[in-house]
Amino acid sequence: MWSGRYEWVARARMLCPIGEGGKGTLSVIPDRSQFFEYESVSLSCEVQGNSTGWRVMRNAERGNLSECSTDWGKQRGSSCNVSLTPSDSGVYWCESGSGEHSNAVNITVHDGAVILESPALPVTEGDSVTLRCRYQGTPSDLTAVFYKDGSLIRAESSGEITIPALSKSDEGLYKCSSSKGESPESWMTVTAGGSTPSSSPPSSLPPLSPPPSVCLWVGGCSLHLSDHSTGPVLQEEQRCSS
Repeated sequence: MWSGRYEWVARARMLCPIGEGGKGTLSVIPDRSQFFEYESVSLSCEVQGNSTGWRVMRNAERGNLSECSTDWGKQRGSSCNVSLTPSDSGVYWCESGSGEHSNAVNITVHDGAVILESPALPVTEGDSVTLRCRYQGTPSDLTAVFYKDGSLIRAESSGEITIPALSKSDEGLYKCSSSKGESPESWMTVTAGGSTPSSSPPSSLPPLSPPPSVCLWVGGCSLHLSDHSTGPVLQEEQRCSS
């Protein structure tokens, strides 16, 4: 287990094209990547045709793959309902018995007072999206300062900002802060209309830290986990050593 408290930063890369070789999609209800401790989330495998045999999988600790209803979540058909604790932070995806896989989604469960409500699933260029800084206490609305890739965007007394017409340049790491605390960072992916979603960061991001690391196989795809200053992240493809 990684020492200290780590947040899963949404710089995940599925290292073979998302959806290729499979027809499943993981949906997240509510569609956001950050949650407070003890909130609930529903993860569903949406499959063209028959969803029988598809299951929700996750990697919440280094090399620790497990499926819903093993020691976490309650399986209902092709859906998994989870009452969240910080140990549930991790990467989630759907997988069939034959090895087909869906998109991967990062979920962060924060035990602090503030989270950023941002979409867990990719958003499309031209669409509008609202990012909301949420305080766990009462009142829930608060003045918040928003950041992208570590740079200040602006402060809003409403506690939220709206990006009216998304472009690829809006893709990046977002967080918010207030007098009540600071949220973790979450990666927001922006895709072109009609394109296959990708959760990879732009090449302009600074290089990630070297090992310690571990290789992980998901549906025939290699995922490379590495320790990083902002938390464990999925990196560029590297071959797993035997």
